[in-house]
Amino acid sequence: MNRYVLTGLSALAMAGAAFPQPVLAGAPDSDLKAKLVDALPSVAQEMMLAQAPAESSMSPAPAPASGIAPQTLTLDQAHAIALKNHPGIGAADYRALAANEVYRQARSGLLPQVSLYGSVVQAESANTRIMAGGLNNPSVFNRAAFGAGVSQLITDFGRTYNLAASSKLQASAESQNARTTREQVLLEVDRNYFGVLQAQALENVAKQTVDTRQLLLDRVSILASNKLKSDLDVSFARVGLEDARLLLQRAQNDFDSALASLSAVLGYREQQRFDLVETRPEPIVSGNDLAPLVEQALRDRPELASFRDQRDSAFRFARSMRDARLPTISAVIATGDAPSHDVRLPDTYTAGGLQVSVPLFAGGFYQARQREADLRAKEAGESLRAVEDNITRDVRIAWLNLNNSRERLRTTEQLARYAANAYQLAEARYKAGSSSIVELSQAQLELTSAQMAETSARYDVLVRQSALNYEIGGLMITPPTGSTD
Repeated sequence: MNRYVLTGLSALAMAGAAFPQPVLAGAPDSDLKAKLVDALPSVAQEMMLAQAPAESSMSPAPAPASGIAPQTLTLDQAHAIALKNHPGIGAADYRALAANEVYRQARSGLLPQVSLYGSVVQAESANTRIMAGGLNNPSVFNRAAFGAGVSQLITDFGRTYNLAASSKLQASAESQNARTTREQVLLEVDRNYFGVLQAQALENVAKQTVDTRQLLLDRVSILASNKLKSDLDVSFARVGLEDARLLLQRAQNDFDSALASLSAVLGYREQQRFDLVETRPEPIVSGNDLAPLVEQALRDRPELASFRDQRDSAFRFARSMRDARLPTISAVIATGDAPSHDVRLPDTYTAGGLQVSVPLFAGGFYQARQREADLRAKEAGESLRAVEDNITRDVRIAWLNLNNSRERLRTTEQLARYAANAYQLAEARYKAGSSSIVELSQAQLELTSAQMAETSARYDVLVRQSALNYEIGGLMITPPTGSTD
């Protein structure tokens, strides 16, 4: 029996040097034992199978299978779904349509006003008169009559026209606000789409880390059971495995949270399962010249177009308040028929004339209203300047962030390569017995950290690029519903 033990120990020593390098795309847990045992002679296999600890308790619990297959989703499809389903976009479109109806209301003052009338009057006597209630003293005759009245504004010296123009500009501003809402929703779609891809990649890194550390624990446990490694090594390997499992649990939770956020921004009330297609948008060239990007932002950003329309609307409204102090001239025509009436009344009637209204004195109301409108128009102009300055600042910051994220990606790629080399060296030293498991565990930790940093930096570049695209007004825009006329 001693001969077989020595043979088994020799086989274990040879197998320790022949173990394959752990790969990050690790095999399933059920294959770990086979990989280890296949490297040993048959006698040693029997010894280790009898002595090896059970692995079923070490394997993470499988995630419950969903009965619904995930929906394949590209970034363009996500954009289209959000533009169709997001409630914020629908609300913005309705506001734009409502503002367009306000313009129609203001414009109606320039068109003829037609009204139909009907009267049935029964007087107490033939000489009934209204004795109180005014300076007039009209007679009231028995009659049943109907007719129509037409009133057409001839001129109010620009007041109604400027009011209509102000309302039209306000409707245009609301239309630009709807465009802004669409761009903001698309930006959120990009952030959450890349966030899901990032969370999925980090979850894969965590799974690979669990597989790698599970392989190490199995190896060390077998060697320790045959007195080739200490129980301290087994303890350190178990600590590393449990730490990797915690990392995997956090990654899975982050992935589910990212899916919930993506579902919400796409307009779904319940969380959906998506199989996202890896997307690489056209990169934005971010050279040293920032001026073209700023110029494009000042030209294309819908927020600026909205503020310009609001400023022009305020100036038009101020003009209409100035014109309100001028006379108003209208033409009025009334015609009708009286099938039943007092004998002193005619069978039909037609009358027309001009009405002139001149505001003379209202306790300073007109002057104060005009000054208020002028001040608000100047305030709108200053607000536009502030928004232009803020957009210039935001473009610069987004440009700097994109450049920084690209530099960070290059750095983390190098870091991941160096960490992988360091891990391979640490593993070789540990196999040779020239270093402790502490050094190997530290190398594993640094490799995992470097891989996660590289993964995060890769998707951060895409998010930063989408943010810069938003800041310069370059995201895909779908025209809002309705139009102003």
